[in-house]
Amino acid sequence: MGGVKIAVSGKGGAGKTTLAAALIRAYAATHRRVYAVDADPDASLALALGIPPETAVEIRPVVDLREQMRRVMGGEGEFFALNPPLGEVLDEFCFRLGNILLIRMGELKKGGTSCYCRENAFLNAVLTALLLERDEVVVMDMPAGIEHLSRGTARGVDVLLVVAEPNQRSIHTGRLVEGLAADLGIPRVAVVGNKIQSPEDGALVRTAFPGRVLALLPFDRAAYRGEGDLGVEFVAAVAGIKEMLDKERVS
Repeated sequence: MGGVKIAVSGKGGAGKTTLAAALIRAYAATHRRVYAVDADPDASLALALGIPPETAVEIRPVVDLREQMRRVMGGEGEFFALNPPLGEVLDEFCFRLGNILLIRMGELKKGGTSCYCRENAFLNAVLTALLLERDEVVVMDMPAGIEHLSRGTARGVDVLLVVAEPNQRSIHTGRLVEGLAADLGIPRVAVVGNKIQSPEDGALVRTAFPGRVLALLPFDRAAYRGEGDLGVEFVAAVAGIKEMLDKERVS
């Protein structure tokens, strides 16, 4: 089976990084190579994957790898390639954890900051190489704003999973993310309810996103505290999400 490109977003604290890491592990068990993309400025995907804190803090975002950037993109100052060829060198920017290749993107720079066009173009090229040029599994932990995705790279995303807790603030953010995804033209957007502790919690999420809830994940104390292994029920529910996404790919 070919690669699937999954983006995971939602309100901070909703559990999107936990879901992304669990999906990455699930795909790593069945695929030769899985790209894990940390596009959230909080940069906690490495920890969720089990990388020790003292090692995770040393993983530099690709946007800071200036020497490699100059070598790949060429030129100086305002002169740079808008679409640099990254296919052959992409793995140089990855931290390897078995067959998982972790890429920490780094923050997009805003207008008015030094050389932001060059660095943002480089980040866009990295995502283009991953989403449009590679037929491999890519799972991206996105910030709520999914701002790393452009209209060009968004067309390479197979599905955006919006993680929502059973509360109104998380649901509000989820709806905003759905709107952003529609603007970018992402073909499949699905909601995953998280931290579900009762039938009422599940009903709240399903009512807020009618017909768009792919799965409900149980409240997992280890995930909530950021410690230990995930519970059996949580892991099984994530495996079910993977199975559903795989079936959609072949149907």
